[in-house]
Amino acid sequence: MGYKTILVHLDRGARSAQRLELAFGLAGRFDAHLVGLFALSAFYVPSSARADAGAQIIEMQHRFRAEAARDAEAVFRAATTRNTGVKAEWRTSGQDALEVVRLSARYSDLVIIGQRERGAEEDAGLAPEYVEEVVLSAGRPVLLIPYAGRFAGIGKRVLVAWNGAREAARAVSDALPLLAGADLVKVIVFDPKERPSRHGEIPGADFGLFIARHGVNVTVTQQGCKGEVVGEQILSRAADMDADLIVMGAYGHSRLRELVLGGVTRTILDSMTVPVLMSH
Repeated sequence: MGYKTILVHLDRGARSAQRLELAFGLAGRFDAHLVGLFALSAFYVPSSARADAGAQIIEMQHRFRAEAARDAEAVFRAATTRNTGVKAEWRTSGQDALEVVRLSARYSDLVIIGQRERGAEEDAGLAPEYVEEVVLSAGRPVLLIPYAGRFAGIGKRVLVAWNGAREAARAVSDALPLLAGADLVKVIVFDPKERPSRHGEIPGADFGLFIARHGVNVTVTQQGCKGEVVGEQILSRAADMDADLIVMGAYGHSRLRELVLGGVTRTILDSMTVPVLMSH
């Protein structure tokens, strides 16, 4: 079964237009209904400013949001005209981006958002931890598009980072529509001796057979990291095979209002060079 509803989040960042084009391409490939959703993070008015100019600041922010929404809608309508065969609808919300994207994700098969660009969150109109929170709480696979580089299409040469964990298993199942149409899928079992109980007698063998039964052209290899950072190894191997997509589990949780991410997840979110499909 392919993706039938794809949600792409648009903000006021410069990369929204490219993210939208990729989303239209995927929707066309899977004959999916594409939802373009514009939303920004809730803005914060310091307490020192609320008494003197709070109302004026809020009014100015509302006007700014409305203008950004109009600009984003114009880009969306132009893309709809170019992609006449794709079923698409436009939505905009004044609610906090995390809340509205998280809600809309419940009714989607795939969520597309942009990678966080440190130092540019204000330009995009998003909170610093927005991306991480969506990945961990959307309840759907999240396809992250890097803020650097151009990606005309994805899913022809795919690296699957496999460690036998629940999150990785879910990511692969969520990615099966893409994997089934790939020219090459390379499963790499990183540090198989780290947690042998997660693997069978031959690490990766059972998993390779599982996805091969779905018609996936798959090869399986093992990779010892020898003390190197696993996240950096994933990116290195993706470059070696000229991958256009990485599939992996996302590890982390929120604790006492603090977002705690696994080291590999943090490395990939910060340093991805190709699109990454993550599931939590």
